[in-house]
Amino acid sequence: MPRIVSIVFGDGGKVYHFDAGSLELAAGDRVVVETSRGTDFGRVVEAAHELPEGETRQGLRRVTRVAGPADLEQVAENCVRERETVLLARELAAKAGLDLKIVSAESTFDGHRVTVAFSSEERVDYRELVGTLSERLGRRVEMRQVSSRDEARLVGGYGPCGRRLCCASFCGDQEPVSIRMAKDQNLPLNPSKISGCCGRLMCCLKYEHSVYTSFKKRAPRRGAVVTTPAGRGKVTELLAPADSVSVDLGEGRVVTCRLAELSPETPDKEDA
Repeated sequence: MPRIVSIVFGDGGKVYHFDAGSLELAAGDRVVVETSRGTDFGRVVEAAHELPEGETRQGLRRVTRVAGPADLEQVAENCVRERETVLLARELAAKAGLDLKIVSAESTFDGHRVTVAFSSEERVDYRELVGTLSERLGRRVEMRQVSSRDEARLVGGYGPCGRRLCCASFCGDQEPVSIRMAKDQNLPLNPSKISGCCGRLMCCLKYEHSVYTSFKKRAPRRGAVVTTPAGRGKVTELLAPADSVSVDLGEGRVVTCRLAELSPETPDKEDA
């Protein structure tokens, strides 16, 4: 039975699974693997483990080796080349009068090919730019147009929560984010408050939506009279992230109780 190891590439994002073979790999290890696009360099995010009985994975590629000093030096050189490629691409695009924004450059591990990501509001004929870049760099160049969300993921940054952008930290399921999700979370429908760095609705609205919808089905509505361990009172505030409500017991006494602490015979429920 193969031993599975989970690996991410670059700064993170989508998790890929490989056959660890006989290698003892732990989270944080740097490894060299064979992928559909050739040799690549990744980071282990989940240690090697055997699949549960009855579960199988077909077509798994094997980890080639734990990265050594030469591999790490190669990665460092690629990073330098990628920065140089971005600057050169921006310079050549400006000279050619192309209406596009060079976002990033990603080199293959062996350095033989580089993919340049760009954003643009219009379709752009970049064939001449590709030819000039290939000639100047001495390697194969591919251009890839990306959306505003992908641009934020590639560039990275921090959200208003103070944490790294969700799109740059891990990969979601690509489910679209809707304004309905903001409404369900009782957020102000102010674009400046619910939009991310990309100018689109924040990804966290999608990731937190199920918490709010589940809470809404189970929680008493505002104004409902409930029984708490401290006595009976009226619900004044719904605290979905804490799975709790604030209850006014009268005479200036306000308590915060988890839903599990409320009397089960409370009849009032928040409308779905």
